[in-house]
Amino acid sequence: MDAQGRGRAGDIDPADQWVLNPHTGEYELRLTPSAPQSGIPGPRRSAPSSNRVGAPAGRTATPVAPGRAVPPPRRRRGAPPEEPLPGRRGRRPVKQKSKAKKALLWTGGTMAFVLVAAAGGGYLYIRHLNGNITSVSDDGASTGGFQSDKAINILLIGTDKRTGAGNESYGDKNSVGHADTTILLHVSKDRTNATALSIPRDLIVDVPDCETKQEDGSTKVIPGTDDVRFNTSLGQDERTPSCTVRTVTELTGIQADNFMVADFNAVKTLTTAVGGVEICLAKDIDDEDSKLKLSKGTHTISGEQALAFVRTRHSVGFGGDLSRITLQQQFLSALMRKLKSNDTLTNPTKMIKLAEAGTKALTVDSNLDSIGKLKDLGLELGKLNVKNLTFTTVPVVDNPTEKVKATVVLNDATAPTVFDMIKNDVSFTEVKKKASASKNAEAAEEAARLKGTKSAASEVRVRILNGGAAAGSAQAELEYLQNEEGVLKSENAGNADAALSRTTLEYAPDQADQARRLAAILGLSEAQLKPGKSVTNSQGLPTMTLTLGKDFKGAGVSFTTATKAPEGVQQSTADKVECAK
Repeated sequence: MDAQGRGRAGDIDPADQWVLNPHTGEYELRLTPSAPQSGIPGPRRSAPSSNRVGAPAGRTATPVAPGRAVPPPRRRRGAPPEEPLPGRRGRRPVKQKSKAKKALLWTGGTMAFVLVAAAGGGYLYIRHLNGNITSVSDDGASTGGFQSDKAINILLIGTDKRTGAGNESYGDKNSVGHADTTILLHVSKDRTNATALSIPRDLIVDVPDCETKQEDGSTKVIPGTDDVRFNTSLGQDERTPSCTVRTVTELTGIQADNFMVADFNAVKTLTTAVGGVEICLAKDIDDEDSKLKLSKGTHTISGEQALAFVRTRHSVGFGGDLSRITLQQQFLSALMRKLKSNDTLTNPTKMIKLAEAGTKALTVDSNLDSIGKLKDLGLELGKLNVKNLTFTTVPVVDNPTEKVKATVVLNDATAPTVFDMIKNDVSFTEVKKKASASKNAEAAEEAARLKGTKSAASEVRVRILNGGAAAGSAQAELEYLQNEEGVLKSENAGNADAALSRTTLEYAPDQADQARRLAAILGLSEAQLKPGKSVTNSQGLPTMTLTLGKDFKGAGVSFTTATKAPEGVQQSTADKVECAK
């Protein structure tokens, strides 16, 4: 049965079962065609026999057509009847909030990014979508799944595998499916902003060893390779998506919570499902390779034409992969605007098509393998406003070892700052922070820690512990403080009892002036200062404790996090309409 046929029963389109209630202004699910209703409820009819899975032996159950809402559970025998709401005794209980509204809310909640948007759509309405989802093991490469109280990092991978009708004509039809388009989507902890970081496929990276789970349950370690194109992190030598996750972690220092993989069909089916996406061209395009031919101006594209658009590179910008990335970002922004529009959110037919297309087009990690999990992710991402979603690209420069420029390498002057901003949950756009009174009070208390007098560097007494930094970091930082900053009353105290993600400085109240001086030297934030108690050093004197966490970048490197992207870093926001040049 095709996507159009899924969820039909008795030649009734599920989309036609969503009816606008004129009294509430909300869409409601009507499981049978409209007909005049009796003012007095009639007796229930006997349910026909059914072999429904999960029905207790000896009892019958009413069959439920795919796509229909499942009736609520019956009250247990012997249990007291539910008390009618005040003022409605003797009548049927008041209906809960419209299921249509809930479905629309949850689908709207997934619109923070196109693939998540499609996957989360119509959760309550089409339960059979679980059967559409394909999942593969994350092989321990991810964090184990997103959490609602933390920032979220999702790795989105578009492969160049030519599976699907009509796709074999594009380029290398025998491709094993490399990581052709890769985006690391970071959503802030407070859900006010997000960053979509594109990773060039021709970026030279080190692909680490990758432990993968085989079909028979065994594990196989695929050896890593150095100085290769990023796109070989998937497909090459039987590498799985978890290998791409490990490569991104090695490259950026950011570990993905989950991943999603899509092939060529995703672009075609998703754009068709929403009725096309409006794009803008600043010039005519006639690209023989991608088969895209469009005139200057605005066009609505879908299906094969949409796929040709995102594959175009020779006719835009400088004609390379970086120019194509910019084009893809413009396309995704346009698709997000379409998904967020009322034209999509209030159209049940589009919603059903979108849910079908999205779940069929995706392969997800094993921690995100059901509509329920995708719905939960969608609820988190749906809090985001598209104007605060920034598209940017890993800063790169031409590979200096090549005479004919074909690959790129990291721009060491700006890439580390971009990675640090994402790791430290710093927005690339100006966002008005939402904070409760308690959080405001906490922030004010933390800010006060940096205010006040500072002792001389020679009076600062501190011991240094390694709590997650590279081996030898405590000694290296000690030598920097003593030789470069004059903090002579310092010592290396070895390893901490536990690893920390962020470096901290603990001190007693009477050491606050010393703490402020050391914070100024190292660039520590107010949140990294931890008022507490002092300890006794090797000389029997009270001392502060500096514990170097996983964020330690090297001796003398400031801990201060950038508050805006470096000058020259390409970026755009999803709410802006840009024309391809």
